[in-house]
Amino acid sequence: MSAGVRPLRIGTRGSDLALWQARRVSELVSLLPGAPPVELVIIRTEGDRITDVPLSRVAGKAFFTKEIEQALAAGEVDLAVHSLKDLATALPYGLELGAVLEREDPRDALLAGAPVTLDSLPSGARVGTSSLRRRAMLARARPDLELLELRGNVPTRVERMLEGRYDAIVLAAAGVVRLGLTGHVRERLSLERFLPAVAQGAMAVQTRERDERVLEWVRPLDHAATRAATAAERSLLARLEGGCQIPVGALAEVAGGRLTVRAEVCSLDGRRTVAGRREGGVEEAERLGAALADELADRGAAAILAEIRAAAETAR
Repeated sequence: MSAGVRPLRIGTRGSDLALWQARRVSELVSLLPGAPPVELVIIRTEGDRITDVPLSRVAGKAFFTKEIEQALAAGEVDLAVHSLKDLATALPYGLELGAVLEREDPRDALLAGAPVTLDSLPSGARVGTSSLRRRAMLARARPDLELLELRGNVPTRVERMLEGRYDAIVLAAAGVVRLGLTGHVRERLSLERFLPAVAQGAMAVQTRERDERVLEWVRPLDHAATRAATAAERSLLARLEGGCQIPVGALAEVAGGRLTVRAEVCSLDGRRTVAGRREGGVEEAERLGAALADELADRGAAAILAEIRAAAETAR
């Protein structure tokens, strides 16, 4: 490597999980022949600052990405690493997804200090989650549980559970795996009962459009099957006009050149669910996601989401 080579600056949040993800991308880039040096630039986001209010009650979106995207657009960093589920379905002008890395386990995980499962938790057990989707699906599966708000990064949430503030908590399995905290996992929740958040478990590398100096090192990290699957899921979410703070679960999977996408919308009390699935060619990913969204909306999902949005506006 000759002196004076410009490093690639990665924009990232400062949480343990965000740093793990950014370091993983840095490691993968560094393995490429002739790769430039890589630097991490930590950027504090609105979601990091708001810790005492459920994000579902805060107006706006892109709570964990907006400031990083602004830095990327301004040339302050060369690429950004995100949990893909945090990214808005419509990217800011001039930015693109340079790569979507291979997905980790997309399921939700139940963590607890005692050896329990969701079904064996006693009635009235306190379960923590920060997600409206998880709250709705937990209410559907176990209406007798006490569902409590849970904010903070992954290690903080686990620590609060170990302190006894919660009998169990529900987190994305992927983050728990990446941070080496699987010893606290008591159950990985079935995809038949708990469809994950859109793009859960996938990491995204965001770049400026047509920035070939950066894309040269980012494109080799792309995982085609994960990109197709998450494209279908994000297309569905975009069609439903939803952000991360609505109870929509979706999972697309690729097998034998075919893509199957499943999705469901659940009312917050868990009493109403509209679910469906579509199958087609991988090249049809975005069309399949949009078509499934239209089907769900026509069958009652639009009404459920309208009620949830109206209630959120009233709460603010």
